[in-house]
Amino acid sequence: MDLGESTALLTDRYELTMLQAALKSGTAERRAVFEVFARRLPPGRRYGVVAGTGRLLDAVEAFAFGPAELEFLTGDGIVDEPTAEWLGTFRFTGDIWGYAEGECYFPDSPILTVEGTFAEAVLLETLVLSILNHDCAIAAAASRMAHAADGRPLIEMGSRRTHERAAVAAARAAYVAGFTTTSNLEAGRRHGVPTAGTSAHAFTLLHDSERHAFQAQLDSLGEGTTLLVDTYDVERAVRTAVELAGPSLGAVRIDSGDLGVVARRVREQLDALGAHQTRIVVTGDLDEYGIAALAAAPVDGYGVGTSLVTGSGAPTASLVYKLVERADGTGPDAPMRPVAKRSAGKPSRGGRKAAVRRIDAHGTAAVEEITVGEPAPGARDRVLQVPLVRGGEVVGREPLGAARERHLASVAELPPTALQLSGGDPALPTEFARH
Repeated sequence: MDLGESTALLTDRYELTMLQAALKSGTAERRAVFEVFARRLPPGRRYGVVAGTGRLLDAVEAFAFGPAELEFLTGDGIVDEPTAEWLGTFRFTGDIWGYAEGECYFPDSPILTVEGTFAEAVLLETLVLSILNHDCAIAAAASRMAHAADGRPLIEMGSRRTHERAAVAAARAAYVAGFTTTSNLEAGRRHGVPTAGTSAHAFTLLHDSERHAFQAQLDSLGEGTTLLVDTYDVERAVRTAVELAGPSLGAVRIDSGDLGVVARRVREQLDALGAHQTRIVVTGDLDEYGIAALAAAPVDGYGVGTSLVTGSGAPTASLVYKLVERADGTGPDAPMRPVAKRSAGKPSRGGRKAAVRRIDAHGTAAVEEITVGEPAPGARDRVLQVPLVRGGEVVGREPLGAARERHLASVAELPPTALQLSGGDPALPTEFARH
């Protein structure tokens, strides 16, 4: 998102109708605590991944109602004049804590806590959920793919399969969770994600022959480039590629057919031609299961598009934003009261929570313990929430590489069952405790 553009209307109308009613009833200034959590993980997932935190912090900073936004709200009768006047001076002045970006989470993990007046905290609900639900879902899928790839590089290439803005966010989330590069240039410019890309079948078809296409690409990008070899006949294309580039050809890409079978044939052919160091990259409707199925094939890298940007079957993390505590009055010393929803199938637990990941003597995470009140970590345990915003000022911004490294460490401490692609229980049980 453009940091110079207001994010205030990236919200649902009922956030503003609640604000207007609360202003009229005198409850808008009551202190309130909201929490973001998932009641359950998507089917087949053993863990979730926190992603989008950096984007959210930028969006909270840009959440302000300027003349254009206020004109729309009043002109369409969405809010009355007193509410518009209140919105005209609004800036978030509360506090936000959360799991650091890249961290794994489990059902009921309080991955984000927002505290402020009810008025200012409720306004952020839709913005928070739209960013985190998308990015966490993409990161969870990307993490599974990265572990299926077992150290082989992954290229994110899903821009043509989703909304143009979602493509940028997806590339960022994928990088946090282990992808190596993206094809999306805006993700490179805005977030510093390394970019990669060479040519499509159209480039080969443009030329009078495959030989001419390969030579043009080699003349432009050098012998270290990746040549796409399945436009016509793969065997002939590989032979032509090595003939033109020599044994130092960087890579060949295969985008169709039985990728495992074709990759083995290409590897044999490359080796026979002396191109032992030429890598093989495969693309074409891959997901984590397809990547895992190619584990024994001579594949050196993968390109993933559609499955990545759609969350590989789970396009949302199903996170919710719930009020868990509110003040009995509007004064700064008014006592706080736990509140909870009792709806069938959608209950919540009252009280502001903290989370500790219990680590055993072997350095493996054993349980996600959630407490109402201050946590009590042991010597090996990790307190999971960190400050992100204090008094309306962002304090938790960090380089994207830090989130990427954190994710590697977070997954590494999980039990081995976390990496299974088959359905099953979350890798860690979630336990509630009161102190």
